[in-house]
Amino acid sequence: MIRLRGLYALLDAQGHSTARLLEYAEAALASGIALLQYRDKTATHGIRTERAQALQSLAVRHGVPLLVNDDVSAARQAGAAGVHLGQQDMHADEARQILGADAMIGVTCHDDIRLARVAVAQGASYVAFGRFFPSATKPEAPPASLDVLRSARRTLPCPVAAIGGITPERTRQVLEAGADLVVVSGALFGAASAEEVCRRARVFVSEIESWFGEVS
Repeated sequence: MIRLRGLYALLDAQGHSTARLLEYAEAALASGIALLQYRDKTATHGIRTERAQALQSLAVRHGVPLLVNDDVSAARQAGAAGVHLGQQDMHADEARQILGADAMIGVTCHDDIRLARVAVAQGASYVAFGRFFPSATKPEAPPASLDVLRSARRTLPCPVAAIGGITPERTRQVLEAGADLVVVSGALFGAASAEEVCRRARVFVSEIESWFGEVS
């Protein structure tokens, strides 16, 4: 299994122009993130693919994998590292048939370790749980217990991502419970400028690196 850990930046396109998306992505990529995900629920497939291609160029320059949310076709056309899939999307093994054996495929598993076991059996590269705290990005998401991270750490052979309302002050809670990847969206990209995105990302990265430095 792929070994991943660090800050996982989730860039949601809602309300952003393409230029702003690229500006914010560049700021995050330059700040030590481990993964970048592009999520776009409103654009056409063509626009989503064009944006993914532009983001992939930036990601390659910084040596950071880019994942596309849900859209396997856009990920393939953009040459992205892989996709992140929800429970209503195609299965991980189907996505891998399209994207290839080396593709990085993540799967949302909410608060259900059973869903995670299925995803791993289907070839998921990592699984994501959450939301763990109130989230402005997805307020309707069902809450998850930190116990699911503890169970995942004990029983699953793949990296584990935690998402939902995570701030720098809450980062250690999910890391202590067993997360490898800390997924942040609004707390990072809700900034008013690219400079602020960069500052916020570095705060998260410093907190995460400090934790792993202590436990290694």
